Amino acid sequence: MALSTAGAITLNINGEKHTLPVDHRTTLLDALRERLGLTGTKKGCDQGQCGACTVLVDGRRAVSCLQLAVAAEGREITTIEGVADGARLHPVQQAFLDLDGYQCGYCTPGQICSAIAVIEEHAAGWPSAATADVRPEAGVPPLTADEIRERMSGNLCRCGAYVAIVQAVTRAAADTGRPADAENAEDAA
Repeated sequence: MALSTAGAITLNINGEKHTLPVDHRTTLLDALRERLGLTGTKKGCDQGQCGACTVLVDGRRAVSCLQLAVAAEGREITTIEGVADGARLHPVQQAFLDLDGYQCGYCTPGQICSAIAVIEEHAAGWPSAATADVRPEAGVPPLTADEIRERMSGNLCRCGAYVAIVQAVTRAAADTGRPADAENAEDAA
């Protein structure tokens, strides 16, 4: 007797619970787009290399094309549709809009979700490959343009809006109370 590869799961997405039957091999990306109509999350490479499908899972970045929907059950999933506070844009969204941190807009939802997590990771003191001194006693390093570029390196922009993206992350970090090293970020962008 063959085992079933389908079942019902409940996903907590943008503060709402959604119960849906899925094949256990369904990716989180396909569940979001195909089953729930949340098309802000984009399908790019389908290999976890471009970052277009980035969402937040329990506040951390996740490429949804590589995560199975069943593995996200019971976790808090935030898509681009859930980052604004009603009609008020998230500071990262506003900074992308104000500073033209997008061109065609295809990668923008993933870029914004990554930037939100980058700002939180940095504020928590998580080092990156660009962090000069990773000793805990060194404290949180400045969020320079090099830090931002390294931390955002998993998100590709086919239009090349990288300079504006770095500037938008710098501004959003300041707007969320997690100041970036604005002078270095502006100079190095």
